[in-house]
Amino acid sequence: MSKIVVIGANHAGTACINTMLDNFGNENEVVVFDQNSNISFLGCGMALWIGKQIDGPEGLFYSDKEKLEAKGAKVYMESPVLSVDYDKKEVTALVNGQEHLESYDKLIFATGSQPIIPPIKGVEIVEGNREFKATLENVQFVKLYQNSAEVIEKLKNNKGINRVAVVGAGYIGVELAEAFERLGKEVILIDVADTCLAGYYDRELSDLMSKNLADHGIKLAYGQTVQAVEGEGKVERIVTDKETFDVDMVIMAVGFRPNTALGAGKIELFRNGAFLVDKKQETSIPGVYAVGDCATIYDNALDEMSYIALASNAVRSGIVGAYNATGHELEGIGVQGSNGINIYDLKMVSTGLTLEKAKSAGYNAVETGFNDLQKPEFIKHDNHEVAIRIVFDKDTRVILGAQMASHEDISMGIHLFSLAIQEKVTIDKLALTDIFFLPHFNKPYNYITMAALTAEK
Repeated sequence: MSKIVVIGANHAGTACINTMLDNFGNENEVVVFDQNSNISFLGCGMALWIGKQIDGPEGLFYSDKEKLEAKGAKVYMESPVLSVDYDKKEVTALVNGQEHLESYDKLIFATGSQPIIPPIKGVEIVEGNREFKATLENVQFVKLYQNSAEVIEKLKNNKGINRVAVVGAGYIGVELAEAFERLGKEVILIDVADTCLAGYYDRELSDLMSKNLADHGIKLAYGQTVQAVEGEGKVERIVTDKETFDVDMVIMAVGFRPNTALGAGKIELFRNGAFLVDKKQETSIPGVYAVGDCATIYDNALDEMSYIALASNAVRSGIVGAYNATGHELEGIGVQGSNGINIYDLKMVSTGLTLEKAKSAGYNAVETGFNDLQKPEFIKHDNHEVAIRIVFDKDTRVILGAQMASHEDISMGIHLFSLAIQEKVTIDKLALTDIFFLPHFNKPYNYITMAALTAEK
């Protein structure tokens, strides 16, 4: 029987552990260490919780220690791993305040990512704190269940929090800006870029979201760099290179970095510090695997290893890592980075590369697009305009990316493009793809077909 130690038990770790125990539990002993007090928190739901769009956090968890142990794992919670001896194949963890030594045959890192803490005056973390608690009151980082709970508790008990600055206009920042506005707060969204959702959408579509935010009263402070957060004991103002805003709370949502300190100097890293793995999720040390946000993943649009931190990718990589760590060979098929967002009922989805990213990657990339109603004009209710943009390589005609936006739920449509990128489908083949027509759903000349038919030759 092989002994497998897993460090980290959130999305990738849980998927990995479940896969091993469900399929190969009688062949392996599985031991798990996690420094947190809870497992499987869906961070993508924190804005819904904060904004009171759901009743509470209970549904934001899908697993726990008891469920994993019922399947046969030994799980140590609130037990940070201090070091790994790769020669002796031993892990040292802090369990109940005492150092605990655990040997392993195979090791799986599922250590995830942690918030980027920018070198900004007033944005410092309490030394030794593992929950990203800031030294200045009401500076909040967003990652864990505990972070969300703290924000909600402060909003409930402190009636003086009326103005909130959200730093970072990526998915999490935009979602939280909406959440605070729904609570009646005055919200300022600050980002160094000149738009929101940069990297996920080209400018035409990101401008749709910016207008959506502004129409709901959110102040957009794009193209600004935060220089300091100031206040006597608690937040009173935030200072950028262009303006000073009086605020009562600052939410830091500037991104995440892979948590790979335990492999420092031993395991080969990607350019951003993630564990560099192969398609079996194995690192440069044989028998040591890495899954989820701490590791790279193969990007089918770029045709190379990349870093795409998404819960969906974490789950898939966890499954692949589980098979290979247990001796059952399985290669990942790569990902496209498919993602989506829904703000004030404006739904946006994307996959693959934006036009800007495709050009930066060296492709002779062009974009085709189309705007049209989802259904025929005679359908008078629940019929909204859809904007679609498709990025493809002009030389090979291969599809590289796609973006869609609408008040319709067009989310499932992006999966067609995800598969197209994975399978190297051309824009010309897409134009003749069998897409059914029924007026309850779409048009005979639907926007996907029309975008492909009108693509540059």
